[in-house]
Amino acid sequence: MSAFPQIAAPDAEGLRRAVELLRADSVVAFPTETVYGLGANAFSRQAIGEVYRLKNRPGWNPLIVHVATVDAARELAAEWPEAAEKLAAAFWPGPLTLVVRRAAHLAGVGADNDTIAIRIPAHEVALRLLAASGLALAAPSANRSESISPTTAEHVVRSLPEVPLVLDGGPSSWGIESTVLDLTTPVPTLLRPGALPLRALRDVTGAIAVRDEETADGAARPSPGMSRRHYAPRAKTLLMRDLREADRAGLTAPSAILTYEGVGYPPYDIVEVLSADPREFAADLYAALHRLDDAGVATILIQEPPDGEDWLAVRDRLARAAA
Repeated sequence: MSAFPQIAAPDAEGLRRAVELLRADSVVAFPTETVYGLGANAFSRQAIGEVYRLKNRPGWNPLIVHVATVDAARELAAEWPEAAEKLAAAFWPGPLTLVVRRAAHLAGVGADNDTIAIRIPAHEVALRLLAASGLALAAPSANRSESISPTTAEHVVRSLPEVPLVLDGGPSSWGIESTVLDLTTPVPTLLRPGALPLRALRDVTGAIAVRDEETADGAARPSPGMSRRHYAPRAKTLLMRDLREADRAGLTAPSAILTYEGVGYPPYDIVEVLSADPREFAADLYAALHRLDDAGVATILIQEPPDGEDWLAVRDRLARAAA
């Protein structure tokens, strides 16, 4: 039996309880293939308000809406461009979020402008919950704002102890958030690198622009994941070009390092060595940061990952965690 009473198996009874809460304008945490999400009826101001309250999330940071089918996604859009049709056919269900023009009748749903971010998750529990509830679910990561995203049900409860129910679907397989692509620009624009690599997207869309300017906190934005500081442990976090050059004399103990296979490092109190494969590294990144926070370390030194597009999402997460 779980040590956390609000964690439930995703069986018929667990789904029944989850649907009951969602239809009563409450919230439910549920697994996706990327990270665990904090779900709420996307058309309920009360439920959306609860998401922002529990997460202590600033109101200018929009939410991604999860749906069960492409038809449901089209109903949320004022227009459904050809690129959306092709990308949905290629990658949905999956770790890709599309930003499109929001349907006129959806005031209050989506970003502060006229856009909405949508995806279909590739997780059996998430899809069963969407189907059983009959709702579009706004669902940011199920953790306090700016902190490490959760990849297990236990991570959710530790970060958000007030959540009434968490459906336990096991560890998230991708372990990193979805890639967000803006289709309202002349050339599709990457807003947030994520689990789905750019190479795969280019095979479908052709050219992709990469947004490189910073979005100031408080400014309107079409997608989450664009804040300067995000995905951050409680411990002080430093990115290092070479861990062997770190000055331990200036660090608060106990300290830890996070690195990947094949890279040299000096002895430290705690060491986490992840895979040198970028996808496998990403899949265990948040779990490793949770382990280090749980161990009570004061400082985490992280080896900068290699340059190159395959590491783009990991570099993005680490840079924001250390901001």
